[in-house]
Amino acid sequence: MGFKLISLFLILPLLILTIMSEADQTMASNKKPNVSQRNRTALAAAAVGGGGKEVMKGRKQTSGCNLFQGKWVFDPSYPFYNSSTCPFIDGELDCLKFGRPDKQFLKYSWQPDSCTVPRFDGEAFLRRWRGKRVMFVGDSLSLNMWESLACMIYSSVPDTKTTFLKRAPLSSLTFQEYDVTLYLYRTPYLVDISKETVGRVLNLGAIDDGADAWKNIDLLVFNSWHWWTHKGVQSQGWDFIRDGSSLTRDMDRLDAFNKGLTTWGQWVDQNVDISQTRVFFQGISPTHYMGREWNEPRKTCNGQMQPLTGSTYPGGSLPAASIVSRVLSSMRTPVYLLDITTLSQLRKDAHPSTYGGDGGTDCSHWCLPGLPDTWNQLLYAALSM
Repeated sequence: MGFKLISLFLILPLLILTIMSEADQTMASNKKPNVSQRNRTALAAAAVGGGGKEVMKGRKQTSGCNLFQGKWVFDPSYPFYNSSTCPFIDGELDCLKFGRPDKQFLKYSWQPDSCTVPRFDGEAFLRRWRGKRVMFVGDSLSLNMWESLACMIYSSVPDTKTTFLKRAPLSSLTFQEYDVTLYLYRTPYLVDISKETVGRVLNLGAIDDGADAWKNIDLLVFNSWHWWTHKGVQSQGWDFIRDGSSLTRDMDRLDAFNKGLTTWGQWVDQNVDISQTRVFFQGISPTHYMGREWNEPRKTCNGQMQPLTGSTYPGGSLPAASIVSRVLSSMRTPVYLLDITTLSQLRKDAHPSTYGGDGGTDCSHWCLPGLPDTWNQLLYAALSM
């Protein structure tokens, strides 16, 4: 009996210390910033499928960091490149070329609240993805991001030989020394527009045209939404919508987007091998045509010279972004959401506005250099942190 009591007195302090240590660990973990289960799952699958120890390390670091919650800070080390020395930029995105007088919009970097984003290194990107193929699939916002990444890499290795082919629907840029190719596949709705007897039909349930080009790519970055808001047969590019057996001249665009994106998700689940391919969704890129969203009701993006302060957008979230989240969460394939919506909403100053060369006001696309460089830096962080 005496021996049992002595043993109990010896063990009891150890039990208390163990319980306190576990409690401290639990409290510490509860203080960590939240990262969506979808992105945590995507990173975990990448670690198992093709990233090895390097990606596993990145998963651990990213799991404690929300890359997309933060604020814009002035940074004189920006931009990453000069538009006049990058041969891959479309004219309508080269705002300085068309006379934009202010340059302060080029001098902001995105600072997450809970971590530091690694600075983009184009040569390191090429070394890591040597012999690989990267493809952006979507609309003109995919073009924006593709050209941005091309310029960011090129500025790191300006003397390397490249092959640049710009065609419809598939364009490519190859960095020959590294055998890395960046592709752009233009398909604004992701689902098909087919010719039927009634005319051009947006088929919400079909992805057949050209989707074979997306297969066996090492890194896929998808995007869609911008064109779903277009109205009028010339602007939207179709005459009817097919939803199963139903054929209609129009329908609620959010509902159509949800059905079309669900079809895309099913295509990814059926055709993407996650042991070979990493999949990202670019997120919803906002517009700045309605100043009431940021409490300047008479304004647009025209003349804006600074981002909004803080980390929240007065106009609130976008319904399309919620659809993207729901579709991605329903998929079997882990898809990393590059959640650029809020940080882009804060950049009312970063559009071409009247400096796109066509005489109009563009508050949809983004100047290069500019905001899409941050999208690519966050893509780089998600891949390599």
